[in-house]
Amino acid sequence: MTIYARVRIFLEMIKFSHTIFALPFAFTGAVLAARGVPTLAQAGWIILAMVGARTAAMGLNRVIDAEIDGRNPRTAGRAIPAGLLGRGAVLCFIVISVLLMLFAARMLNPLCLYLSPVALGFILLYSYCKRFTSLAHVVLGICLAGAPLGAWIAIRGSADLPAFLLAFAVLFWVAGFDILYALQDMDFDRESGLHSIPARLGVNGSLWTSRIFHVVSCLFLIGLYFHLGLGHFFLAGVVATCGMLLYEHYLLRGGDLACLDAAFFNMNGYISVTLFFATLLDTMTAGAL
Repeated sequence: MTIYARVRIFLEMIKFSHTIFALPFAFTGAVLAARGVPTLAQAGWIILAMVGARTAAMGLNRVIDAEIDGRNPRTAGRAIPAGLLGRGAVLCFIVISVLLMLFAARMLNPLCLYLSPVALGFILLYSYCKRFTSLAHVVLGICLAGAPLGAWIAIRGSADLPAFLLAFAVLFWVAGFDILYALQDMDFDRESGLHSIPARLGVNGSLWTSRIFHVVSCLFLIGLYFHLGLGHFFLAGVVATCGMLLYEHYLLRGGDLACLDAAFFNMNGYISVTLFFATLLDTMTAGAL
């Protein structure tokens, strides 16, 4: 198999295209921190740090969960259990991704570099969480919450309250939709002794937990709006985000997973992009900060 083919399979395995979930939130944090558009250099290093971190995270998850994935009918076709990639090859990609993240962090500022091991620690922790806690969804939320928090630090060189408000909004947003996504594996998790909110609370309990998490996420966004005195564009983005989350839960009412792809992939992609552009318009037109 050629190197090109291996890279293509690896990128498909880690769902590289789904970086769209986290990257717009990183730039939302960067735009708020910069009071406008970051420099081209800052934007470039933030992108590279994000790509490195997410690629390493997904690669580690696939390596650590390879045996579990092989037993789960939904995931048995993934590259490692299907024999399309060896663990050694994937580990090489992971090492390269970690080095990319660390180098990009170093180029941004010292605090970004010093905090990189913390981010990597949570990335590693997440892949093991389902073996001992139902709160794996929250740990995943913490991992992605690092995107806006890290971007803010990349611009300001400090971690300030607005960055944490946005980070907590992302944490509960991610944890909420990951609970919905985990409904697919509820029966498998129970049979395999794995932990998740669906395995613990069932369909109805999971739906309500996800709804509560998404309400909390919206409250943090509203708190960010008032704390920074942001303008009408940002408020419109928050309203649109709340509306899309409501529609996401409407699609999955009663635990009907037939619309999961639309609710999970489409709506969540729209949410992150919408909030970013709302923030960008707000800061560029009103000097929001």
